Amino acid sequence: MEHNPDIDKDCGNCEGLLNCLYVTPDTRRLLAIIQKGYKIMGKIANWEQLREYRKILKKVLSKSRYEHVLGVEFTSASLAMRYGASVQQAQLAGLMHDCAKYLSEEELLEECDRYKISVTEAEKRSPYLLHGKVGACYCKIRYEIEDPEILSAIIYHTTGKPAMSILEKIVYVADYIEPKRDKAPNLELIRRMAFIDLDEAIYLITRDILAYLKEDGSNSIDGLTKETFDYYKRIHDTKKE
Repeated sequence: MEHNPDIDKDCGNCEGLLNCLYVTPDTRRLLAIIQKGYKIMGKIANWEQLREYRKILKKVLSKSRYEHVLGVEFTSASLAMRYGASVQQAQLAGLMHDCAKYLSEEELLEECDRYKISVTEAEKRSPYLLHGKVGACYCKIRYEIEDPEILSAIIYHTTGKPAMSILEKIVYVADYIEPKRDKAPNLELIRRMAFIDLDEAIYLITRDILAYLKEDGSNSIDGLTKETFDYYKRIHDTKKE
């Protein structure tokens, strides 16, 4: 391959490289395909973008909440590795799941009204449940995250839902077991189970959440949480047969 006299020009990218070197048409096409592939990868997992999101969240969230989202980000990535899911999607969904958590309950309701987000009766009684919906809305509008799987995982990370996708399961479980969590009962059991059987981990999590809310006399039991428990209990019961 001959050296191009213009080699001193900027060769810092594929396009510059193509201009700096004499290459065959086949090689040129191959490099163009590689360049396109990197652009696609960048849309899925732009590490600079992740760093920028972390900077933003560090400013708007409390110190403990920011540490929590980092814990969920990396726990989600670990679970994705375990179950063969997209690590990049898991990281981004885990990082952004609480991006609206800094809002007060009144502000969450106002944002729902502003962005025409539907609100259930349970959410009206306990508006904190809305931070997932509002967070997903912020991700799409403010942060240009349009992946529907990521947005759905953010929406349902608090209540869960029946028949969750692998990404939804991962973020739901990671939110419960990340390293800073230390109050929930059976936490060590659930952490071990999370890397063995996600469905069983979800059954245990929803069972313990409902038991806690019932004991606490809370009026914030969302119907979707109960539906999630019922769905994963059926899977649990089937495994016992």
